Amino acid sequence: MPNFVTDAAVGFKNGGAYDAHRPSYRPEIVDGILNNMGLVGKKNARIVDIAAGTGKFTEVIAAREEQFEIVAVEPVESMRSTLVSKNLGIDVREGLATSLDLPDAWADGITVAQAFHWFDNEEALAEIRRVMKPGGKLALVWNIENYNQPASWKTSTGWENSVKQQILQLPDMGPHRFRDEKWPLVFEQQARNTSPMFSTPIETASVPFTLWLKPEALWDRINTLSQVSILEGADRAAFVAGFNKAVKEGDGEWNDKGEIAFHGHTFYAWTSRL
Repeated sequence: MPNFVTDAAVGFKNGGAYDAHRPSYRPEIVDGILNNMGLVGKKNARIVDIAAGTGKFTEVIAAREEQFEIVAVEPVESMRSTLVSKNLGIDVREGLATSLDLPDAWADGITVAQAFHWFDNEEALAEIRRVMKPGGKLALVWNIENYNQPASWKTSTGWENSVKQQILQLPDMGPHRFRDEKWPLVFEQQARNTSPMFSTPIETASVPFTLWLKPEALWDRINTLSQVSILEGADRAAFVAGFNKAVKEGDGEWNDKGEIAFHGHTFYAWTSRL
């Protein structure tokens, strides 16, 4: 098992908690992604959803009227079993982005939600290209809260910046994260090859969101971040104390339900198979 899969299995050992507390994807976001992939209204189109996790994105595309034929690939057993339990009527498989076990040119499109940073390398791109039909699109999507965004991005509030700084100071674990802003580099790198695999520059879009949660539910959501979930002992206690201080003493906006507003962006990118 590759090291990054071991890291993911540790960080995401509780698939049920991940599924309960991670967000879904708004219909307008999914429409935008599929439209850019050329798959809106394309009945029975074949989609491979790589690193499908518990199926937060998979279930949304599986419910659409196009009745896509979907293969969901996920290496972590706890995540995959949660996805299987949803009975979406799709093919769920154990596998890696570098070893999809599908025929050449099988897929009309390939999606990766909340995960491409785990395998942003040319080996994975080569396998993705092999499985995709010529001209097919690869789409990448992330829900990025202010507290988990790149250091260069400005937060909406001071309390979110305080939590963000805590997260940025956590020890590295596994591959780079989206917030490290390293994932686009593989597309630039492959574009310099004699035979590029995907079109560049990759196209991107970003849509802001504001959500409301009670502090305990917000903590449950933050605790699904792999680097946070593995914290133990004094390190965990210090992180929780910092989170509580930021939320309770910061400049957050509260509603009459005792919920605090938090902000972020759904960021997505797409590129064509050459």
